[in-house]
Order: sequence, then structure tokens, then C-alpha cells
Amino acid sequence: MSKQKILVTGAAGHIGRAFWIARDDKSDLRLADIDVSKLPDSVQRFSLDIRDQASCLEACEGIDTVIHLAADPNADAEFTSSLLPVNIVGTYNMLFAAKTQGCKRFIFASSAQAIEGYPKDVQVHEWMAPRPGNLYGVSKAFGDALASMYANDGQMTTIAVRIANVAEFHPGETHSPRDVAAFISYRDVVALLGRCVEADLIGFHIVHGVSDNRYKRLSIDKTRKAVGYAPLDDAFEILEGQTPAD
Repeated sequence: MSKQKILVTGAAGHIGRAFWIARDDKSDLRLADIDVSKLPDSVQRFSLDIRDQASCLEACEGIDTVIHLAADPNADAEFTSSLLPVNIVGTYNMLFAAKTQGCKRFIFASSAQAIEGYPKDVQVHEWMAPRPGNLYGVSKAFGDALASMYANDGQMTTIAVRIANVAEFHPGETHSPRDVAAFISYRDVVALLGRCVEADLIGFHIVHGVSDNRYKRLSIDKTRKAVGYAPLDDAFEILEGQTPAD
């Protein structure tokens, strides 16, 4: 059987780059970004503006799985000029295109900002309702809801990955309790996206993107079971200078 073809939008961003760099064989990837000059010319590249539905349709042609990372990631982004056309209309365009082109799976990069309105001492579970803390979180909660709708007829599996604080921590650094509890390492987020590609799933799912921190802002109990996520890092151990797991 031939490998499934994966489209990665926002492939020049930090998470997208970490994902495709980690893959030894990149022949199954189509890497898309608004600026492809930041992508190696040794891979299949696609110049994509997610605000343009025609471009999204072309990008999704022949694709089995979409990993949709493209967005304005700024938590303070202005709504009308950026969040609306990029994070909301752009996500709609990509889900519409994926469904129209017969893609079987759509993995949406949601955000912990979609639940940031919960008190800091509350651990948020995958089944809990969105409670955004800002308009960026609202744009991601919209994407979660839209992904759910597009899975209703059973033809496309959709997964919303509420990614938290993707970062590199080093021993002795000081970070806020929230950022430590929400930490996810690059290798853990890459592994989580990989599991979302490979897991045997149907319908719509919300999974949580944090490492195996001693205290987690987001619970990963359901995520472990749903996609087989097995994070290796713990922010608390890294900051205390303990050797990370191999």
C-alpha cells in the first residue's frame, strides 16, 4: 500500500518545521506556507494563502491528511484585520477544501487559549467546554467547533489539538507557574501530531498538547487513550536540571 499524502500548512513556522524535520522520509509531505522561501527546495512545496479558497482547494488536491498549523499565533492579534481573515475564514477555507477534495483526516492546531478563561488552579479536561481568555482563543474555539461540524457525516475524521506552551526550557530558568504547567517540548508536540496522523479514529476528537509535566494545566488522560500519546518531557524536571527521558 502507498503511504498517505500529508499536507502541512504553516510549514515554515516553528511547529511545522519541527514536524517535517523529524521525518526521515519526507516523500509523503506537501509543505505549504505563504512564504515557501523558508522551506527547502528538496521537498514538495506549495505557496498557500489560506485566505484564498481557490488556493486551499488546490493545496488539498490528492491529499489524505491535512495538518493545519497556519494561523496568526499572536494572542494579542487584532480581530478584524488578522484573526477574522486568517484564523477564522482561513480555517473555514481549509476545512471546506479538505472536505471537497476528499481528504480523510483534518488535524487542526487549536490552542490552550481556547480554555484560558478557566481559573489557573483548575485543570482543564478534554471534554470541558471552551472558555477563551482573549479573541485569539475565540478564533481557535471557532476552529474547534467547525472541525466538529465537518466530522458529522462520518466522511472525514477531525482532530482539534489544543497546543499549549511550545518552548525550549533549560535548567535554572524561571518561568511563570502557568507557563511551566502548560509546557510542551518540541519533540512531544511532534510526537503528538504524529499520533494524530496515525491513530485509528473516526469522528471528532479534542486532544491536549502538553508534556508530561508534574502538574499539567491541561489533562492528557483522554488524549493518551485516544491517540496513544506518550510524552517524554516534564518541565519541572528540565528546570530542576534532571536528565530528560530518552
